[in-house]
Parts: sequence; C-alpha cells; structure tokens
Amino acid sequence: MNDFGIGGRSWWRAGLAVATVGWGAQQFAPLLPLYRARLGLSATTVQATFGMYVLGLVPGLLLGGPVSDRLGRRRVLVPALAASAAGTVLLVLGGTGAGWLFAGRLVAGAASGAAFSAGAAWIKELPATAAGAAPRRLTVAMSTGFGLGPLVAGLLAQWAPAPTVAPYVPHLLLACLALPLAARAPETGRRTDAPDRLRDALRVPEALGHRFLTVVVPLAPWVFGSASVALAYLPGLVGDRLGGHALVFGAAVTTLTAAAGIAVQPLARRVHAPRRLLMTALGLVTAGMLVATCAAAASGPVLVVAAALVLGAAYGCCQVCGLQEVQRLARPGRLAALTSVYQAVSYVGFAVPFPLAAAGRLASPPVLLLAMTGLAALTLATLARTGRSRAEAPRTEALRTGDSHTGDPRTGAAPERTG
Repeated sequence: MNDFGIGGRSWWRAGLAVATVGWGAQQFAPLLPLYRARLGLSATTVQATFGMYVLGLVPGLLLGGPVSDRLGRRRVLVPALAASAAGTVLLVLGGTGAGWLFAGRLVAGAASGAAFSAGAAWIKELPATAAGAAPRRLTVAMSTGFGLGPLVAGLLAQWAPAPTVAPYVPHLLLACLALPLAARAPETGRRTDAPDRLRDALRVPEALGHRFLTVVVPLAPWVFGSASVALAYLPGLVGDRLGGHALVFGAAVTTLTAAAGIAVQPLARRVHAPRRLLMTALGLVTAGMLVATCAAAASGPVLVVAAALVLGAAYGCCQVCGLQEVQRLARPGRLAALTSVYQAVSYVGFAVPFPLAAAGRLASPPVLLLAMTGLAALTLATLARTGRSRAEAPRTEALRTGDSHTGDPRTGAAPERTG
C-alpha cells in the first residue's frame, strides 16, 4: 500500500523515532530569547548554547552509522531516542543556569547524530513502493519533528505556566510513545560482510572520492546552514518589533521553515536530473539569503517570514539532493557510514548563527547576510561547472573503488531513476 506517495507503512515506526529526536533537537530554538532574558545571557552566549548541539552531533553521526552497519539500525536508534529524552531532562534544569543548557544541548546533539545516521539508513532499507521514496521519507520525518517541536515549545513558553519546564513535556511524552514502537520495528542493516573492527568500519573510502569531495561536501553545509539562519538568527533581529510575542513568532518561523522543507518535495521529485536538482537547491539557498538580507535591512517581520519560507524550501531541496548523491555513491553495506559523513558535514550548518552573532561586533546583520548570499552564489557557480563536467561521476567513482553497484546497497539492484 502506498502512503501519500512515499512508500508503505512499515517505515513509520522508524520515521516516528527520527521525528521524535528531531523534535528534541529543535524544541530549544524558539526559547533563545527567553533564556537570554531570564539568565541575563549575551547574544553570543545564547547562540553558543544553540551551537553546542553540533559538538555532540558530529561524533554521534560518525559513530552511529558504522555501528549500525555492524549491530543493526534498531540497536542504535532506540538507545539514541532514550538519550534524546535524557537531553531534554537536562534542558528542563536549564532554567536554573546556563551550564545545564550547554549539557542538554550536547547530549541532544550526540543523540541526534546517532539517530539521524542510523535512522536515515533504516528508513531507506524498509520496504517502499515509490521510486525515490527514501530521501523524501527522511526529509518528511525530520522536518515534521523540526517543525512541530519548536512550534509547541514556543506556544507553551509564551502562555503556559513554568515557561522553562512546560515546553519540554511534550517531547518526553512523545519519546515514551515512540520508544516501544521503534523497538518493535523490523531490524535491518546487520551484514555479515561488515568490518570486524570498528576502526575499519569508520573508514569510508567513498568520502574521499572526487564526486563526494567536489559536489557533496560543498553542498552539505547549506542544508542546515540555510535552515539555521531562518530559525535561530533572523527572529532575533526583529524581536523589538514584536512586543511580547517574540517567542510565538520564533516558533512560527521555525515551523514555517520546516513546512517549506516538506512542501518542496513535489518540486524535488520533478527535478530528476542530478545536476538540475543541485542547481535548483543552491539557487533557492542564494535567493533565500538575499531575502534574509532585505529582512535584516528593513527589520521587517513579514520579510523574515518570507525568508524562512524560501530558506526552508532550500533546506528540503538540498537534503533530498544530498541524500540522493550519497545513495548513488555508497557501496553495498556502507550506506549508513557514508550517510554519516554526509550528515556530519551538513549539520555543521547548525553552527552558522554563532559566527554571525560573534561577527555582529564587526559588521551589521545586513552586511553579514549579504556576505552569506555571495558565498551561496559562489557555491552555485562553482558546482555548476563541476556538475557539468562530472555528470557520470557516481558510476565512475564506483568503478574506481572496484564496485560496479550504484543501486540498492542491500541487493546491488539497478539504481532508482534520477535522470
């Protein structure tokens, strides 16, 4: 049975677990103004708590994928889901001091890294009836968590009692629901040909291939770099125009960013050729950064919403493009490992608001965002030339590594049609 064009029902257990971890990862975003006011933190310190997530995320990603190749996806994702709930408990204590916030974000990052790397491969390996379903499944699962988590947290922080506690209760309840469901989902990923030693499993030769280094690596930081500018940086620039509704506005912007990431899926499905999808994704990033520059210059909440929609679409399109590239490049049994490397590079984008906040002493936000626009345009121009000369690179990379399979990592079947 086809569910909304993205495959059968068996993936929903894994998808719910990934969405729950995504909820826990982003529920913190709209609360930044609250902690800044209550704890007397500077803008740079507040963005540092947001960026602390990346320090836990990257090792979680790099270890989660290879470990799940050896032990199975479920054996990694279920403990990661429990760790995500533990990180939320630490954030509940964050109302008493910034140290708890740093600890909670660090744990949330590590849990997210393990869950997203193993979860991306698990969702890919569960049965599907729609061609190209896996990247869309993962984007929908993650975007749902990323969108609903901050929306609910922002609303509770704005109007519920105990604003530093109530926003985290829904995630704890959702984790209690998702844990037993994920524990009963079909296991995949365990392979008899996986490396015996973890050190060997951590070696991912595909990540050193020309296509990965010249196309995937430049693209990847824009996946969450675009989203993080919309959800963590722009709302703070117009806070003085919002009266007492800054928390709700931040939550709404975060949700719209994630919703746009889901809504762009039909567009991504129609852009079949890899190079064309790559240009579309980076074109959206450039356009979104330009709108963000205008929003910062005008201090306009409406323009911030417009920027969030474009940047959210850029996030969704970049994610689908990056995951499709990874699936074409991964050898049998190495999908999760290569996905881990890709995700580690892509999630570096979550740290973008921190240098933007730190550089605020040297230049105004419009100037900083204009520089980001130029960087996005430069990436687009560079990859336009690279993509034109390397249209058949994925198959060439596979042949260079001595593996002729560029299709399903489990069966070696022909790859899904991508143009």
